[in-house]
Amino acid sequence: MREIVTIQAGNYANFVGSHFWNFQDELLGLADSTESDQIFKSHGLNMDVLYRPGETQQGILTYTPRLVSMGLRGSLGSMSSHGTLYKEIQEAQVGSLTWTGPVTTQTSQPLQKNLFLQSLDWEENSNVDRLGAYENEQNEAHAEIQDKDIVESLENDIQYWTDFSKVHYHPQSLYELCGLWTDSKDFNNYGIGREAFSGGLHAEQVNDRLRFFLEECDHPQKGYQTFATLTFKGIQFIVDDSGGFSGVAGEVLEIIADDYPNIPVLLYSVRSPDSCLDPSHRKLTIARRLHNAVSFAKQSALCKLIVPIGLPSLSTSKMSKYLYLEDRKPYHTSAVYASALHSISLPFRMEPHGPSAQYVSTSGAVTMNDLIQILAGQGCQNMVAVLDASMPAPALTGTGFQQPLLETLQPLTPETAEDVEDMQALESMIIHGAFASGSERASVCEVTEAVQAAYTNAVRRPKFSHLSVAQCPLPIPLPYPSIFGKFVGERGELLNTQVSDSSSSRGSLEVHSVPMAARLRSSIAILPFLDNRLQNLRKLGIARGALGSEILGSWGFGRDDVEDIGETLSDMVTKLNPRSEASSDSD
Repeated sequence: MREIVTIQAGNYANFVGSHFWNFQDELLGLADSTESDQIFKSHGLNMDVLYRPGETQQGILTYTPRLVSMGLRGSLGSMSSHGTLYKEIQEAQVGSLTWTGPVTTQTSQPLQKNLFLQSLDWEENSNVDRLGAYENEQNEAHAEIQDKDIVESLENDIQYWTDFSKVHYHPQSLYELCGLWTDSKDFNNYGIGREAFSGGLHAEQVNDRLRFFLEECDHPQKGYQTFATLTFKGIQFIVDDSGGFSGVAGEVLEIIADDYPNIPVLLYSVRSPDSCLDPSHRKLTIARRLHNAVSFAKQSALCKLIVPIGLPSLSTSKMSKYLYLEDRKPYHTSAVYASALHSISLPFRMEPHGPSAQYVSTSGAVTMNDLIQILAGQGCQNMVAVLDASMPAPALTGTGFQQPLLETLQPLTPETAEDVEDMQALESMIIHGAFASGSERASVCEVTEAVQAAYTNAVRRPKFSHLSVAQCPLPIPLPYPSIFGKFVGERGELLNTQVSDSSSSRGSLEVHSVPMAARLRSSIAILPFLDNRLQNLRKLGIARGALGSEILGSWGFGRDDVEDIGETLSDMVTKLNPRSEASSDSD
């Protein structure tokens, strides 16, 4: 086994994670359904890599994500922090009280579940199969109306990431930081997050939950284990690094480095479009730019590979050609990022095929550690990767108006250079659910040959490229935003003419699956991202009379600490472009 434990830290990270786990839940349901497409029944993926089997006290078998999710108090909405499968553990009553005066109790009404969550309760209680096991046409018509109402409700009323989550979580998975409420406006920088987490019992409690999932794996990695076991485990860490949870993540990464030094960490630092904008107030702008530099430097020093994710605007990016996105809705933007992360994770759980296998649904399986070695190991000095995605991915031999697949890959990493020639570039790409032409599915072999031909004829090509292929497309669950344009068909195929309907976009009732392509690459294209953070730290935090030195001091960073952070960023820039630092020194 090659189990992966997932950590989600912060509100937007949990939005991304909620979509991610909905995809996994949809795959599980489609694989067991008698009415689903054969392509989902034989997806060739080992879901045990991400999930754990268990059993409730009542003897009911469970299958839950191997997950630790962290958020502020109140961020779970109507969901209990104990999840939904297990009975809540009542807090122990205090044995003795020293206060003899009057006591008042203040309680608040639990949040009402939205239409989608109510429908989940109804389905579980009545044991109805959403895929079509209804008794008669009247029930079927009722379900269709209900689904339309649900989709509309989700589009307009999402407040919490749990509002659209259809997954059962283990009681150890959901952790709220006590004393910090979800409407806290001051939890907005690395320093305050680090201070809040290091105080009290947060570190101990999160470590206990992390240990619970790591040590139940078949081969838990510890510092004393041999190198041979290194490929069997990994931690997928998604952090909303736009505010205080970047500091929380830094503290958790230090725990992992101390207690599980041999477990590779793949870190995704995600941001919503609104968090990418500089505040109008000058001091807040300085604080934001310093936070960006400090957060990235501290986190990158404690993981094996870091992938910054979050464009200032998805609605104006290349994604908008076939997607109708609203940047102000985290429900929309997080769905796109989660789709890409789902794609990147597929090679980690591909089942190996024997030489005599008659049907092959996947190829190019790698472990998380393999991926890290491809992009950041073997003498490569860069451990910052760019994430690209194509959604929906075009057919391998499309019509004249469609771009070739490789040209449709859109960077989801901000501040990257375009059209740069990098003879040392390394990449790992996954294509799944692709069409050969029109609406005809491509075989694994056809996809492999098409990509090889594309790179052979390309003007620019990487030094090394690893390709993974899966026939199973991205499944679109009911709680998925209506973001598909009118040129996207029911199976995600790109149409020559628009679909004629009154709505401006299409959702899960009209589009049931989507072909995807995603790529992680180690390239000098990341240099603008790195250099911006280095220059901001030098100008605002290190230079004599720097305007941000007081801010950094309030976050607990002394002069030596700031200079160390500067050295970390400087080393990252120099390794990618030695001439950059030489030029800077000469200035």
